[in-house]
Amino acid sequence: MAKTPRTDLTLRGSGGRRAWLMRGLLVLFLMLAGAVVWVSNVWLTDRFTEATRNRAELRLALYSGSIVSELQRNSVVPLLLSRDPTLARALSVGEYSTTSQRLISYRDEIGAASIVLLNRDGRVVAATDRLEIGELHTGRPYLVEALRSSETVFTTTQTDSGGFSFSFSRRIEDGGLLLGVILVRVDLSRLADRWRGTSEAVFVADSQGRIILSTEPRWRGHNETEAVELRSPSTAIDRAIEAAGDWAFATPGPYFSGGSTLRLESRIPFRGWMLVSFTAYDSVRERVNGVLALEIMGFALLLAGAFYVLSRRARLQSVIFQRESAELRRLNDRLQREIAERQKVERNLEEAEQSLAQSSKLAALGEMSAAVSHELNQPLAAMKTYLAGAKLLLQRRRPEEALSSFQRIDDLIDRMGAITRQLKSYARKGEEAFQEVDMRDALASAVTMMEPQLRQMTVEITQSLPRTPALVLADRLRLEQVIINLLRNALDAMKAEDRRELDLLVAEGDEIVLTVRDNGRGIDDLDALFEPFYTTKQPGDGVGLGLAISSGIVKDLGGRLTARNGEEGGAVFEVRLPRSDQGSAAAE
Repeated sequence: MAKTPRTDLTLRGSGGRRAWLMRGLLVLFLMLAGAVVWVSNVWLTDRFTEATRNRAELRLALYSGSIVSELQRNSVVPLLLSRDPTLARALSVGEYSTTSQRLISYRDEIGAASIVLLNRDGRVVAATDRLEIGELHTGRPYLVEALRSSETVFTTTQTDSGGFSFSFSRRIEDGGLLLGVILVRVDLSRLADRWRGTSEAVFVADSQGRIILSTEPRWRGHNETEAVELRSPSTAIDRAIEAAGDWAFATPGPYFSGGSTLRLESRIPFRGWMLVSFTAYDSVRERVNGVLALEIMGFALLLAGAFYVLSRRARLQSVIFQRESAELRRLNDRLQREIAERQKVERNLEEAEQSLAQSSKLAALGEMSAAVSHELNQPLAAMKTYLAGAKLLLQRRRPEEALSSFQRIDDLIDRMGAITRQLKSYARKGEEAFQEVDMRDALASAVTMMEPQLRQMTVEITQSLPRTPALVLADRLRLEQVIINLLRNALDAMKAEDRRELDLLVAEGDEIVLTVRDNGRGIDDLDALFEPFYTTKQPGDGVGLGLAISSGIVKDLGGRLTARNGEEGGAVFEVRLPRSDQGSAAAE
């Protein structure tokens, strides 16, 4: 037994060290996992970024080649058509009935966007789009420059919608005589339409830096700085950025700064044009995050395996704890039901407490009436005898002896008065004001009230009382009621005993303690002992309110009533009340 505390401390100490060791290993494992994931992110980002840059440069070369190819293919068309004798004859004689159809056939063979034939006044006389016939293009750049030059002229013209029109134009002559101008439009916007839907934003700028072709319509007509202010590259390829799932790191690498895009540019070998692309790192993000997810999953599996191994012992304890928890839940449910029932009973009990207390006292009076009547019959019989003797003595002229008989009759009358006064005081309701009461006197008065029952059942009473007054602040009548209830319970508990012993003790200390001990069968259910209507008596012998009322009275007096089973059998009840010099606050 002496080694148990030391053993407990040792186990607690080893358990605490083991817990700290496990925490340290967990922190070390998490730091290692974080370092591995971070290094992997940087290395994979650099590697995949380079691959993405190479692919973007390859696509940029393809875009530039497609633009140059489209321009070169259409640049020779005006030269060929300017030497077409049919077109020259139509301009010279003014006959254009079949000219538009001929231009349409040329467009279908060449793949140009549209072909327009203008006379020397700038009026459209034939076109692949018949709605343009009759329009006057006087002063247009492609007409003016073609009339001034003997070579094919390339012209870039901004339309009313904000886009740009690209065209090749050349003058048509016959023997040095100017007849008109042939205009071939090039549709480069279809190339920009093909570039859309990728993870890139692309634009083509002329030699002055003005954007003439772009996947973002709002950029056209501005330089790069103005275009980026209108809409950033990240916004332009926002769909690709959202698909990338930027969740792992805010800045995955040196190329992920700003809008997480890569700017590449390439020179187009045509009139100083420049092709610029902004590439989103969607593939880099997806591939890097995929590898990182696998690494994190691996570390999570390792950690889960470690926790599984460590939790096998805890699992057995968990089963035990679950069983205990189930028991506690059932006990808690039962306690809640009992609490609800008790609260309901207490509400009813508070309303009827005074009347029940008075009823209990009156019931006790009825039970004691037979014994008290016996006590009164004895003095009455003695008085009758003394009166007869005194009458006889007076007849014999012996008055001195007759006076002695009268004195005895007077003593008997005083005794009868004391008995009736106790009955009247017990039947009367107690006062609300507290006063100093000697516990010894209250006990003596209660014993006197119960003396007929004690004598009838032949009870051996042992009293242990202090020599000095044991004063408490209480209502004496209610205090005596409590003591009488305890004495009655003790007598009921000892009915089946051959030898009945009752110990009454009054002890002084911080509190005044009255102890009532019997040698009966003891108490079966200590928890429900002070609950209203709880009784072990046979039907008709009691309703189970005595102890509940007594407990309430003791609480009102600032004390407590407790009960337990004695070590040698029987029940032990203790009434604990504060001393009169310490109990004023408690009584209030």
